[in-house]
Amino acid sequence: MKRNYFFTFLLTLISTFSFAQVTISPATFNVDDQITITVSTAAQACNQLGTNPPKVYMHAGIGDDVNAFGFSVIGNWGQDDSIGLMTNNGNGTWSITLTPSIYFGINATQQANATKLGMVFRNANGSQTLKLPPSCGDFIFNVGTFQVNLSSPVNNSSTIINSGGNISVNATNTGGNASYVLKANGVTINSNASTSNYAFNHTNITSNQTYELQVTLGSSTITRRFSAIVNPGTLSQAIPSGLEDGINYNPSDPTKATLKLNAPGKDFVYVAGSFNDYQPDGSYAMKKDPSTNIFWLELTNLTPGEIYTYQYWVVDQTPVANSPVLVKTADMYSTLVLSPFDDPWIPSSSYPNLPTYPAGQEREVTVLQTGQTPYNWSNATLNFVKPSKDNLVVYEVLVRDFDANRNYQDLINKIDYFRDLGVNAIQLMPVMEFEGNESWGYNTSFHLALDKFYGTPDKFKELIDVCHQNGIAVILDVALNHSFGRNPGVRMWMNDPEGDGWGPPSSDNPYYNTTARHSYSVGEDFNHQSALTQYYTRRVVKQWIEEYKIDGFRWDLTKGFTQNCTGGDDGCTNGYQADRVQVLKDYADYSWSLDPNHIVIFEHLGSDNEEQQWANYKLGEGKGILMWGEMYTQYKELAMGFASQNITRMGHVSRGFAGKRLIGYPESHDKDRMMYEAITYGNGGGSAPVNGNLTNALARMGAIGATSILVPGPKMIWHFGELGNNQSIFTCSNGTVNDEGANPPGDCKLDTKPQVQWSENWLSDPRRTAIFEDWARMIKLKINEPVFNGEYAISPNGSNIRQRIYVFDNSLPTSQLKNVVILANFSVAAQNITPDFPYTGTWYNLMNDTPITVNNTTTAINLQPGEFRVYGNQPSTLSTNNFEMISNVVLAPNPTSGAFTISVATTKVEIYSLTGQLVKSFNNTFSSDYAFDVSDLNNGIYFVKAVNEYGNEKTMKLIKN
Repeated sequence: MKRNYFFTFLLTLISTFSFAQVTISPATFNVDDQITITVSTAAQACNQLGTNPPKVYMHAGIGDDVNAFGFSVIGNWGQDDSIGLMTNNGNGTWSITLTPSIYFGINATQQANATKLGMVFRNANGSQTLKLPPSCGDFIFNVGTFQVNLSSPVNNSSTIINSGGNISVNATNTGGNASYVLKANGVTINSNASTSNYAFNHTNITSNQTYELQVTLGSSTITRRFSAIVNPGTLSQAIPSGLEDGINYNPSDPTKATLKLNAPGKDFVYVAGSFNDYQPDGSYAMKKDPSTNIFWLELTNLTPGEIYTYQYWVVDQTPVANSPVLVKTADMYSTLVLSPFDDPWIPSSSYPNLPTYPAGQEREVTVLQTGQTPYNWSNATLNFVKPSKDNLVVYEVLVRDFDANRNYQDLINKIDYFRDLGVNAIQLMPVMEFEGNESWGYNTSFHLALDKFYGTPDKFKELIDVCHQNGIAVILDVALNHSFGRNPGVRMWMNDPEGDGWGPPSSDNPYYNTTARHSYSVGEDFNHQSALTQYYTRRVVKQWIEEYKIDGFRWDLTKGFTQNCTGGDDGCTNGYQADRVQVLKDYADYSWSLDPNHIVIFEHLGSDNEEQQWANYKLGEGKGILMWGEMYTQYKELAMGFASQNITRMGHVSRGFAGKRLIGYPESHDKDRMMYEAITYGNGGGSAPVNGNLTNALARMGAIGATSILVPGPKMIWHFGELGNNQSIFTCSNGTVNDEGANPPGDCKLDTKPQVQWSENWLSDPRRTAIFEDWARMIKLKINEPVFNGEYAISPNGSNIRQRIYVFDNSLPTSQLKNVVILANFSVAAQNITPDFPYTGTWYNLMNDTPITVNNTTTAINLQPGEFRVYGNQPSTLSTNNFEMISNVVLAPNPTSGAFTISVATTKVEIYSLTGQLVKSFNNTFSSDYAFDVSDLNNGIYFVKAVNEYGNEKTMKLIKN
């Protein structure tokens, strides 16, 4: 995830004005005073900068007691732009002088309420930091010469009491006598107009109390907040049957909903929500099933269609060491959450009418809404037939970096782009609720909820619907090896020695390991041998298949699904592990129980003997699990003009798979772009050097496609590979590149990328469109010609620089395309390649169906640098006499108010809206004078796709008036 230290503010608030590493002069100051902040880079536990860094930046914010960074944050993380740059004092310290009110640009109201100043220090590119020991958190300083110390209860704390218990309130202030007002649930219960040492004992408390202590001196008011939670006792009552964890809507009564929470070891739980103003009384204490200890509560008197929010207040009165007594958390099974950390920065253009986060609350809340109107799925989705796994062509997409608006509408608007390319599946990098907004998505926090940064649930469903209308399956990338710390399954059982509400799993956590049981850990590691984790995983699968009609999952980091290994033990992690083999088979079986044709993909990148267990699993039933087959290094080397690698493992046979269950790919989101590597590090010799020569490098991408896409079995394309994407994976958001040669290397790998593919108009660059057209032709050959579902042999011609691939299906008659010979020259000089045709006669270049006569099967064919050939024994059934080459294809009249004709015979005509939705279709054999009636369509602009008997397409604009 892109570093964003704005979200680390909930660390323990430190009230001193001087640390060993950081001092502020003067030590006490008001928001409009000039101050000098000085940091020492002397060696200490949380200093990654070193003792003599070339530059030090301060990344700082100002806020209140709840959020020290809440009003304003200054600094652009990872950018060397002088914003926050400190001055070297020459003695191992660095300083910056500022006036907080001016530096942070806060308004008068914020100035009046500013009580905390937070900061961390970094190097120029943000890869190294200096933070507060021992927790390596943020430095937090008080703002204002008037300060209040609440000694009991602790500020922002919750005290658990029995009914009838007491709360003792004690506070002091600086600056002389002040006025104290204590409120409970919004009602004043005590006041003292003039004291600097306040004390009050609230007695006989029988209901939950939310307190505010308002302390005023002159024109300044400081508020301290705390609460008292009353133990309701055990409310034992049997849980109704058939409930799932999370929200259970009542299908016959939209005024009711039942919440179910499985929280082993917890004593009692309240439900706080907008329906009780987040001040739950005893009627919102959850009941506890006596046989399972599962908590549940039926909510009543709800208004159908109204958006409610809620949290669980989960109490464990005798927690394990360092675990909190009270945790306020959203529902782990939320399907939509609101976040105070992320939501303020979600554009309204992407998510119109985003529900408002409830004022005065903290952390995520769950959205509950009865009486929702179901999405009106088109028949294309309801009757969608998934593409064959054998010739699946997957287009991997990061929504964030696909187009300028970074939302689902961008993909909908480009549906014709995907259709023209011919891919039959789109794989979206994770779109489940992740931490932050601009992310790859693997830092998932709520797996059942859609992240809101890319758009609304209905807009996501529209994207899926539009894809299905265009014959494209939708696959989700899911990160179920782990979650990140906002997940309620972490927070309800966490190790929190700092008392800030964040921390790793505690020893009694029923979902997570305390330390990862594999060597590739990110986030918090799920224990997939836990029954609760397995239940959670199945609920995730069910949510996306049933609610969103998702066609498949790509399971991220499946190596982590074992309990047998430890961090750093690569040999164990990469070896065969029977527990993960079985649990992942079980998850696949569950997916197939919901959708027999569900596409299951594992990113395992492991040993062949383990991957065979999944690839061959239930293959005879048309199933089998597809395995990611990374071939980046091999194809990158060829793109660079070097011959050190072979590509024999691009196909399934090399892995010992019984069927075509290997998704081979030369590029993915994880690795740098081949074209960037070629231009930057490629072969600079020969007649067509690629080092520093974009034209020569791009000319090699056709050969990359021919030797990868056309190998039988499913394949994957990383987005914009089909246009020769040469933007480095290490490109920073400002367009600079910190690649593997930088120090430190690869800092900007996860950064949001500039949208150069559209801003530079790659579609008008003939060097790039030639790649698109070649790859589109190859994809259509792969999907439509049966021979490419046959067998193959990859046999370099004496050197890996000269590639030869033989594709064949001996079951086909010789009158059909049954033999294909693919040749490619990856040298930077012309090469003679021995084709070894299986027999003499007339062969055809399948890229344009031009014939050649073969009199000798071994006569060498000369190929220029980066050139390729695809020869078949018969011409392709994809006629080259396509619509684009016919000058007399006319749609008329145009504009029209009633009907139009197309000047050539067609077999299918489809009409699409500007957003790519199929609005009308005609399927039959139509003559050139057939009138296509569109009188029922609204006035506007449409696209008409015409298909002829050969399967060739032409898309034309239609104006309906």
